[in-house]
Amino acid sequence: MTVQFLWIKLILLFTLLALVPLWVESSYIRHLFIIAFIYAVIASNWDLSLGYAGVFNFGHLTFFGIGVYTAAIATKALGVSPWLTIPLSGVTAACAALLMAAPVARLKGIYVVLVTFAVSQLVLQLVLSQSQITGGAEGMVRLPYLQIGDYKFIRDYKLGYYYMALSLLMSSTLFLVWLTKSPFGKSLRAVRDNEDYAQARGISISRQRVLALVMSAIFTGIIGGFYAIYLRVASPEVFSFGTMSLALSMVLIGGVGTIWGPVIAAIALTFATEAMAGIRGMEEARFILVAIVMIAVLRLAPGGVAGLLSRLVPEKN
Repeated sequence: MTVQFLWIKLILLFTLLALVPLWVESSYIRHLFIIAFIYAVIASNWDLSLGYAGVFNFGHLTFFGIGVYTAAIATKALGVSPWLTIPLSGVTAACAALLMAAPVARLKGIYVVLVTFAVSQLVLQLVLSQSQITGGAEGMVRLPYLQIGDYKFIRDYKLGYYYMALSLLMSSTLFLVWLTKSPFGKSLRAVRDNEDYAQARGISISRQRVLALVMSAIFTGIIGGFYAIYLRVASPEVFSFGTMSLALSMVLIGGVGTIWGPVIAAIALTFATEAMAGIRGMEEARFILVAIVMIAVLRLAPGGVAGLLSRLVPEKN
């Protein structure tokens, strides 16, 4: 895909999303868009390590959870402003990614999956065991909300939170596009496709994997901090297998190695699963249906939604 064609797609997508509140005044629909934007940031950043670097990182939701609890603890226990805790969540998540990357930098295949998943479970157990700080299984509630002067974000039918979430998604996407089109992004693809060739060209496999994990954690942690401030709650459920599998399905259905594909899939799946939840008998079956769709996409269209759209709208050179 040419860079110009990608930018056109992104500009059209974000322009349409910016205009949504002009047509939709329902706070519930706006809430669904906000949740979709949060998942879009998680999925697209996961695509950086999984799709571009080829690291089978099953602990990506750990960065999100760390961001959630960083914001919760900083605001609730330390009295830090919510505006400061959101970027702070990105810092703590990046530090956690650096620690996670150390043992997996030289591992391959199933061993990376096992170690990253084990780290995720370790962080979950830490959250549950330190109940005096994290609230344990009950979590932390009634976190402070965002406010600018006398303007309170909780009193505008979620309009402020909508544009805040959209701004974070736009920033994350622009960061990922810039990163993947840079020499660093090209080196990640070289490591993913042919490690021997990459090493022959002087590329450090371990270093690139570490950097990919750290870079993918920054906005994942930031959106985790926003998630906590938006919902005003931090719960161990953010580390759950269900949350992880849903985010992973967004990456695979959207298109691995595309960045914008997972963004589209996140928005579509968020609304689709919510619509199915309102149908009697589909509350649990909806996740089975998502799994079937994911398997079908992997079998019939490995390029995902992004690949299908690229075929329907061929790029111009």
